[in-house]
Amino acid sequence: MQRFILWPGGVLLVLIALVFFAMRLSPWPSVAVISYFFSKGDQASEAALEKHVPAGIVCRRDIAYGAGPNEAFDVYYLEGTSAPQPTIVWVHGGGFIAGSKGGIANYMKVLAGHGYTAIAVEYSRGYGTTYPKPLEQVNAALGFLVRCALDLKVDPTTIILAGDSAGAHIASQVALITTDPAYASAIGISPQLKADQLRAMLLLSGTYDPSSVNFEGNYAWFRKTLLWAYLGAKNFRENERFPLMSVTGHVTSSFPPSFISSGNGDPLVPQAVALAQKLDDLGVNVETLFFPGDRAPALPHEYQFNLDEAPGREALKRMLGFLEAIRQR
Repeated sequence: MQRFILWPGGVLLVLIALVFFAMRLSPWPSVAVISYFFSKGDQASEAALEKHVPAGIVCRRDIAYGAGPNEAFDVYYLEGTSAPQPTIVWVHGGGFIAGSKGGIANYMKVLAGHGYTAIAVEYSRGYGTTYPKPLEQVNAALGFLVRCALDLKVDPTTIILAGDSAGAHIASQVALITTDPAYASAIGISPQLKADQLRAMLLLSGTYDPSSVNFEGNYAWFRKTLLWAYLGAKNFRENERFPLMSVTGHVTSSFPPSFISSGNGDPLVPQAVALAQKLDDLGVNVETLFFPGDRAPALPHEYQFNLDEAPGREALKRMLGFLEAIRQR
């Protein structure tokens, strides 16, 4: 009887040891766990936003912009739209390794209800995908949108590039590629948009300078795992491409007008503040929405998707006002 009891315990210990060593040898066992919780968060956000979705939104899903399995986007616009509309292209978050365009669908419908063509673009993430592949894909999606603008109700002269969390980082790097030939050359990606077609940026709850991230403390394992997976190297800080990931370190006065916001409880808020300050110093038109550090309850990462609460509604109102001012210029 004692052997029977000890046997399952021994197997469990072996399994735990195997998982432990697997997590030290590869980021992907950890990524699988992280991705699961990201997907649960997306589902909860989408369910909460359902009540805020206006009627009469046309949804065109899974339009391929390339040959890859994740190279597709969804388009949303008001029923009856005939002419091209100013277009918001949104890059979803997910720590570079998770998330999906479906996880921001209802927020895109809300934006479409305000007279925009809203596009949720998908990109590759997960095993086998490393930096800068998502940049190449979002850049390619922009080129496709311009070529097929009429059919998609896209105004190619008024493109707004947006993103949340890791998507804000991807979007802002694509903006660098679009507006700075030297940066595009350094990263090896040719822009698919002309600089004057990219009218504005919406950057929410984003990371903009991985080199400034604190890799010690409570979130160290999480942060290291994401960048290990994204850059394809455990010693990612030694990767020659790692310095190019700093948006704050590479922005120029040619960067598009930008709306930047993060919640006061978001550990990434210092990066948003630093980027906004750098853009302001360069003379870029930048509008921010930040909150007092002692605000209670603290606003979490991705607070902007919660339209049940006043801060989320304020972020939406401020974004729309910012874009309206850009369109009038």
